[in-house]
Order: sequence, then C-alpha cells, then structure tokens
Amino acid sequence: MTELLQKVRVIDPVSEIDELFDVLIADGYIQEVASHITDISPDTPIRDCQGLVIGPGLVDLYSHSGEPGFEERETLLSLLQSATAGGFTRVSILPDTSPAIDNPALVAQLQQKRHGKMRKKEKINSAPPASPASPAPPASPLPLLHIWGAITLDVAGKQMTELADLASAGVVGFSDGKPLENLALVRRVLEYVQPLGKSVAFWPSDRQLTANGVMREGPDALRFGLPPIPTSAETTALAAMLELVATIGTPVHIMRVSTSRSVELIASAKAAGLPITASTTWMHLLLDTKAVKSYNTSLHLDPPLGNPSDVAALRAGVRAGVIDAIAIDHTPYSYEEKVQAFAEAPPGAIGLELALPLLWQYLVETEEFTALELWRALSTSPAECLGQKVSAILPHQPAELTLFDPQQTWKVERKSLYTLSQNTPWLGQQLKGHVVQTWCLKM
Repeated sequence: MTELLQKVRVIDPVSEIDELFDVLIADGYIQEVASHITDISPDTPIRDCQGLVIGPGLVDLYSHSGEPGFEERETLLSLLQSATAGGFTRVSILPDTSPAIDNPALVAQLQQKRHGKMRKKEKINSAPPASPASPAPPASPLPLLHIWGAITLDVAGKQMTELADLASAGVVGFSDGKPLENLALVRRVLEYVQPLGKSVAFWPSDRQLTANGVMREGPDALRFGLPPIPTSAETTALAAMLELVATIGTPVHIMRVSTSRSVELIASAKAAGLPITASTTWMHLLLDTKAVKSYNTSLHLDPPLGNPSDVAALRAGVRAGVIDAIAIDHTPYSYEEKVQAFAEAPPGAIGLELALPLLWQYLVETEEFTALELWRALSTSPAECLGQKVSAILPHQPAELTLFDPQQTWKVERKSLYTLSQNTPWLGQQLKGHVVQTWCLKM
C-alpha cells in the first residue's frame, strides 16, 4: 500500500532532524522524504498531517507479560496490542513469568505464538481503540517481540541457566528482572556472558536495606507514615556492580535507576570508560514522592518514586545521555490484586499506552526536553542498549514509524485501553496526545 503524509513534523534522532516534510511510504518502505512531493500516482491516498509528529518506532527495553501463568493480568496478544496503541514497534518482555523463561523450549513457544496464531488476529485487532472524541485510527501490525532469557533458574537468584542455549534460542539478552544479590554469581554470569554477544541487564537493589520499605526515604515518607527505603539500597548495590564491570569488562545495562546519587555514580563510571548503559522508567521521570499523598496503589513502585531532587537528576541524566534510555516497565495487575492497603499491594503500573502522551505533555510541551531528546530516549537509544539499530527516516529505509498527534485528547478508561489491566494513577483522567498509527517491520 502507498500513502503520502503531507506536512508532517519529522523527528529523527538518527539524522538529528526536526522539520516539516512530506513522507511517501509504499510496501513497507519509505520511498521519499521532501519538502513537497508531487510525483505520485493519481490513486495514492493523501493524508493531511499538519500538527502531527512522525518518528522512528518506539522501543521498550523491558516490560512484563502476564502470559504464561497470569493471563488474567495480560496475555501476550493484549500486551502487543497495548504496545502498538502506545507507538511501540519493538517490545521486550522480562522472564519472570510462570513458568519463568529459563529454557529454550519456552522461548520457542512464545516466538511461535507471536509468529503463528497471532498473525491471523493482528490486522483486525491491533488498531488502538477509539477514544469517545475520535474515530479509531487505521489498523497497525503488531510490534516485534523480543524476549529476555532468565539469568537464573526460575529467576530465583541461585543457579545459573544454560546461557549459551538461551542465546542460541534467540533471546535478546539476559536478565532476571529481579535483584541478584549473590555477587559471586553475578561475577560468574559476567564471565559466561562475555563471549555470547548478548545484552545483560541487572537491577541494583539491596533487599536487606530495602527491608519492608515501600516509599523513598525522606520527609514525605515521614509525613505519609509509610515504611521508607533508603537511597543506599540502590547505590550500594550499584557501586558493587560497577566494581565487577570494571574488573571483568563485560558490557552491562543498569535497569531502573531511580536516585540522584545513582546518576552521579553512572556518570563517573562512564567517564572512566566502563562499558555500561542505563535506563530509568517513565514514571520516575514524571512523578515524585509527593504524588504518594493519594495512597493510590498504582503509585507503589519498585524501586519507589524518588524525592524531587531525584526526579530532577534523572531528567538531567536523560538529557545528558548519562541515562541512555527510558523504559516502560509495564507491570499489569488485576483489580483485585491492587485493591489493598498501599504497603500490601504488589508494586507496579501499566504504561505502554500512556508513556508517550504523558512524557510529551509534561516534558516536551513544557520545553524541559526537546522533542528530539525525548524521542531518542524512547526509540534509538533503547535499541542501542539491546545491541540493535533503528533506521533513519530516509528514502529506501524500512518504514518502522510512529505517527503521533500531540493535541488529540482522550480519556483513560477500560474501553479506551488494550491492556487487560488498569493499574494506573491516570485512570479516569483526560490526557492530551494520542498515537495515530504505527508501521512495524515486516516479519
């Protein structure tokens, strides 16, 4: 199919472009990018894209699938549809399913499900649902699915998996998605992973220091009467991890950075030449401890929301490239699981359909971030953390793109979401910004 997008704002972190262009797309490829395209066949559909933004498809570093084991929270299909609705063309799932993704057979099973059974459904179901104020956008194909292989059996942090077998099965990299506190095991993992050429991601968190805490230590934790988690629960584990990387030299990705001190440690490590990348999550860039005043259990996160100084440091870290990427860490839970006291509810929130609109509204429209800075942190940079590349928006390149309307409003409610869960503090609120269409790589 051929389509001409007229006067669309092209945001391309690869080419460092933020300009108005016409973009001609045909048969899954970008045919032409120019100020004014006129040489088209008479039957080519033309879309007026004034006010719309197009950029490389968004890439999520890590999120949680309910399937297998917790399909009432999220199926693989609903996860991928949710990702499409949020503008993501690649999504990577963590291995903490039930059973855990710790063997090649389960990797193959999930890949087969994505490539086989879902193929029949994706054209019908993958368009984001209509908001009450607007029609449904055109159907979009489902994103590429990448799978993190578990570092340890049953993600229990004790016995290492057969990493080479998982690598051969096609995992994108290795991570438990949980803290690994046995530093001798971490060292062995770094040694074994080195020749495999795969990403390895760790979440620095000392669970003894975390104890029963649910909120970042500080004046707000005292005010709200919630058990605190000290900054050192993250930074001591991070410092130990950086020492191991310095010793062994294996490239490592640091997940879920949430404190200002961690940003300082990562900046120093990068300045010293350590082969590390780092990510924070989208909610840690938007909200701080003051938001917990509502006791909304969707604000119970792990790591917890930071103090205002942490949020400022994280934002500055992303802009400076110290924090390479913004992850979504989409964590669905059922209504029943989240309807508990704040400290008792499981930590986590959904985000695939919400991240781009909210980040754009609160970071780009306020001019704290440029559009290029935000789009880079959501697309090309997370791909690089996975050892992948994203094509520039240029002629003859694959059309892996996201079309976004920064001004379209919609309400976050059950009927406007593809995810099966609704654990978000924005439930029931009106948002500005909506994905119009995605173009995914052909499989």
